[in-house]
Amino acid sequence: MSRQHSFAASLRWWRQHRGLSQLDLAGRAEISQRHLSFMELGRASPSRDMVIRLATALDVPLRQHNALLVAAGFSPVWRQTDLAAPELGQVRKALDYMLAQQEPFPAVAVDRHWNLLQGNSGAFRLVEFLVGPLPAGTPVNLADALVAPDVLRPYLENWADVVRFFVRSVEADAMADGTPETAALHQRLLSYEGVRAAINSAPTELATTPVLAMHFRKQDTILKLFTTIATLGIPQDVTLQELRVECFFPMDDETTGILRGWSAPTVPAPPAA
Repeated sequence: MSRQHSFAASLRWWRQHRGLSQLDLAGRAEISQRHLSFMELGRASPSRDMVIRLATALDVPLRQHNALLVAAGFSPVWRQTDLAAPELGQVRKALDYMLAQQEPFPAVAVDRHWNLLQGNSGAFRLVEFLVGPLPAGTPVNLADALVAPDVLRPYLENWADVVRFFVRSVEADAMADGTPETAALHQRLLSYEGVRAAINSAPTELATTPVLAMHFRKQDTILKLFTTIATLGIPQDVTLQELRVECFFPMDDETTGILRGWSAPTVPAPPAA
């Protein structure tokens, strides 16, 4: 497939994926419908500025924005920098600050596919309590850990309610970024035992609280946590656009006391007289 026709097919796919008519997209991009039609048919080649204008009008994520540029024969304009690179030093400081400020409550940083990038001490204490310590360097995918039957599920009393919302959010991610990788993650989560039934079932209880809390129980310890998710404002790097920081907060005083107790330093016993 030539570059011109590759771009034409990609442009048409994104427009249809966003549910827009040619007239709708032409209006958003402030171009004529005829010009747009010619680009979708491969009869007109876009300029670099036109590709950027169309990608912006389609709200295409930076990673796919670059792919459109390459398909049209241009170099990518958005870089993808390793989070450990010197150029992202200030961002890492901000991330470290956010995770530290959340102590003693858990907080994690993940990428677009919920792979764990960084966590604070509170997060690792929670994981160690529920499933035991993780060997150093063990890759962790929080989506699989939450949805699979043998990691967090045995300790999550309202697993069906939580998974119903979480898998729907991954489905929304797949619709937004249009990548095979996110679609594959969504399908993998759906393949786990009981997930489709949970999604199609009614909530187990009426909404009596403003947010859905995760109800963990291990033996006699009960933890009730709700989460917030933060993203970077106005990212100009693929890595940073896909970065998410999830913070966990206690839903009740009992959970607060347990999490604070886990973080308290151990005081050595006084010497015997």
